[in-house]
Amino acid sequence: MTLVSGSKLSPLGDHYSYGVVAGQLLFVSGQLPFLPETGQFPQGLEAQTCRSMQNLSTVLAQEEATLEQLVNVPIHIVDVADWPSVNRVYSEVMIIHRPARTIIPCGALIEISGGALIEISGKAALNQSEQGYCT
Repeated sequence: MTLVSGSKLSPLGDHYSYGVVAGQLLFVSGQLPFLPETGQFPQGLEAQTCRSMQNLSTVLAQEEATLEQLVNVPIHIVDVADWPSVNRVYSEVMIIHRPARTIIPCGALIEISGGALIEISGKAALNQSEQGYCT
């Protein structure tokens, strides 16, 4: 088992790792929409969704993986009514790749995170051939 770290990741404040590699799988912890330059959240759900996806991609890149290698993407959102906006941004980022996905409404997220409207985690298959992966 290997813990994910890297210079492009902001310092951790709690007792967890950005990700863990176990065998050929990479388990990425929930990514809040922190802007790396400021540590703040962008304004609005769509901007936060995009930022969380970028943060997820940054963690994947530490293990030379990409969003196309994701096999499962759990997403916590504050209000289920926000789902259409989240889905729109998610589909723009993921294009044709469709990993298994779970949406978890969690009203307490905004309070426990200090203002985040979304948190995205993921599981990726490492060392997958890119050829034909998304077809």
